[in-house]
Amino acid sequence: MKIIDAHIHYSNIDTFKDTAKNLSFVDYSFEGIKKEMNDANIVLAIGMGVTETPEMGFPDYHAKTPMGLDLDADLPENVVYCAGINPYDMDTSALERLEKEIQKPNVVGMKIYLGYYPFYAYDDVYETVYQLAEKYHLPVVFHTGDTYSERGLLKYSHPLAIDEVAVKHRKVNFMMAHFGDPWTLTGAEIIYKNSNVFADLSGLIVGTKKELEEAQEGIFLNHLRHALVFSHSYDKLLFGTDWPLAPFGPYVEFIKSLIPESHHEDVFYRTALKVFPKIKPFLIEE
Repeated sequence: MKIIDAHIHYSNIDTFKDTAKNLSFVDYSFEGIKKEMNDANIVLAIGMGVTETPEMGFPDYHAKTPMGLDLDADLPENVVYCAGINPYDMDTSALERLEKEIQKPNVVGMKIYLGYYPFYAYDDVYETVYQLAEKYHLPVVFHTGDTYSERGLLKYSHPLAIDEVAVKHRKVNFMMAHFGDPWTLTGAEIIYKNSNVFADLSGLIVGTKKELEEAQEGIFLNHLRHALVFSHSYDKLLFGTDWPLAPFGPYVEFIKSLIPESHHEDVFYRTALKVFPKIKPFLIEE
């Protein structure tokens, strides 16, 4: 089965490097990602644009919009990305840069980091982003749920705020990263109720194959299993790893164990084509 990973990272961020070195033990490099993707039969990955400066580190209020993928000078040919938004850099010149950026063939969406930046999804600061998304037929990805930084503020990353945005901008598709975890039941209701909201299943576990296997035991994932059944919306879910937070291959097996086999083609491939229509030219159909 061919797989599209709808959520990875490939940026020069210290926390990602530390995680790769000390928790997930992945080779966070150009050669590392190419080998891992090939071994896991991942034909395309969508990177979430994010950068940091030495002055602050992510969440970085000084990073330039649009944020991209800057781990290496080159991107693997089967890695595309969503331009990252820093709400503190949204003046006229930033918006001009953003509009120019999203017209590039390999920029397939935009990413808003709820919780990392202290603004709700419906804040006016993001209105231009939604307007650009509608104009260029691009999805907007929201970080939702737990933040991978103690400096994050969780009230801004709760998925309920996305309902208001989805209703106001019916012509724009939105994707909740991480299914709103740990508020997955709310996330389930949001995707069930709103035809233009989807969710990825990335970043649910940080670590190695061992941690992924252990998470499937006992009650640890019961809140997620409940949400998956409650939503009755397997066609609204996308596979993602949040690499380098976890290795590709073991995370594929982890998500396969949570999703009924009859829905694997949708979750691992087809739904990504609906949410991110610009990725189609990057896929070689058999």
